[in-house]
Amino acid sequence: MVVDEFTHECLVIDVASSIRSGRAIEVLSRLVSVHGSPKYLRSDYGPEFVSRAVLKWLTALNIDTAHIDPGKPWQNGTNESFNGKFRDECLSMEWFRNRIDAKITIEQFRRQYNEIRPHSSLGQLTPVEFKQKLSSTNNLELAIS
Repeated sequence: MVVDEFTHECLVIDVASSIRSGRAIEVLSRLVSVHGSPKYLRSDYGPEFVSRAVLKWLTALNIDTAHIDPGKPWQNGTNESFNGKFRDECLSMEWFRNRIDAKITIEQFRRQYNEIRPHSSLGQLTPVEFKQKLSSTNNLELAIS
């Protein structure tokens, strides 16, 4: 899963039995093409994020890495908060019959989290509303200056 630390928007939850570096690059490339390159990618020391292929891909796009120290989840508070909500409100509540069922249900949760569920840390806006408000404010500032 990838969560934007600023808007708290969950950009993707990739449902697979395992995710190797090639798959991580594929998912991240899709996100970069839609949302642009982030300044950095914060991740744990999972094998898919410390592989040479991913590090080479990040370097080519001039994306810095910010690894989370083992045993220090507070260094990734936004993602840890999302993980808790995802586990409590989706994974613990559902019984997936197969991977397709899991993909559909998890995508529904992701959309609800982004588009319907208000977040206290965003002034009771959804991540999508917060992002839209931010975009309109930035566009207004650009138009004024």
